[in-house]
Amino acid sequence: MVFLTAQLFGRNRGPDEFWRKRQIFKLAAHFIGRKRNCYSVTIKSVHKALLQSTIGRRLKKEDMTQLWETRIEAATKEHGITFRTLREGLTRCNILLDRKSLATLAIWEPQTFKCLSDIACAKAKLGSINAVSNTPMPKSVITKGLADK
Repeated sequence: MVFLTAQLFGRNRGPDEFWRKRQIFKLAAHFIGRKRNCYSVTIKSVHKALLQSTIGRRLKKEDMTQLWETRIEAATKEHGITFRTLREGLTRCNILLDRKSLATLAIWEPQTFKCLSDIACAKAKLGSINAVSNTPMPKSVITKGLADK
């Protein structure tokens, strides 16, 4: 392309602008109305949508963590201990399961979760954690003191 004057050269933005706008329009392809067709409106809408999706990803993580904790709380209440005692007992036994794994076990493998809660309760009793002082020692767990008898 030949530019006869400096003004015409200044007005030419080149192919980069086309591809930059095309990328923005691709992100706005599912929008309705001027949000989809008018670049000045599209750029604002796409920017807002990207910000909201970033916030949404963080909120999803928080919601899932809250759901897992609720499920674990319900399962531990069923077995007579607290979530905090369960975590402390399992940590002292070097059973390092995260919330997601514990929640999955609580729902789909209740017997396995019961065994884990018994182990945690026994370890908490032996470690003299105050939260389990009034609960009896689980009979399904064999400790050093019981093995001698």
